[in-house]
Amino acid sequence: MSQLTNSDEFILVGKVGATYGIKGWFKVNAYTEVPEGIFDYSPWRVSLNGQQHLVKVADWRRHNKGLIAKLDGVDSINDAEAWLHAEIFVEASQLPELAEDEFYWRDLKGMKVVNDAGYNLGTVNGLMETGSNDVLVVDANAKDAFGKTERLIPYIQDDVIKSVNKEENTITVDWDPGF
Repeated sequence: MSQLTNSDEFILVGKVGATYGIKGWFKVNAYTEVPEGIFDYSPWRVSLNGQQHLVKVADWRRHNKGLIAKLDGVDSINDAEAWLHAEIFVEASQLPELAEDEFYWRDLKGMKVVNDAGYNLGTVNGLMETGSNDVLVVDANAKDAFGKTERLIPYIQDDVIKSVNKEENTITVDWDPGF
């Protein structure tokens, strides 16, 4: 376990869950689109008690409907307990390159959202997953004509989301500003 001191951009990809067995294994809650994809990244930057540590996964496997893993140097249940609830990060540079018309959620944050009539709805503050589709969380402008402070706009490609322009940092939507 080595401590990190650089300030590269890190992306949260999962969290350490409960211990599994007595030989240093623990459950992994993956936030990656394909859960097993979390193991495509090495090494992990694990945040524990406010400090980040560089760690390597020694082994992993599917277990029932979840995932379990073992880190190098973690050989007992006591060692594994020390990592409980730690957050798992990877460097942004480790993420795969995307096609021109694709982007990561983090790329949308801070983009201006305008409707197809040209009304500035605000700025993307974040995204959230729902059962049916993802939702843009948009902070409305301070002087919003409709008195909104926040808008939740479903991320439905072609239906609501008309275009995402990375160069202009703008998302165009078919959305009523009164919503």
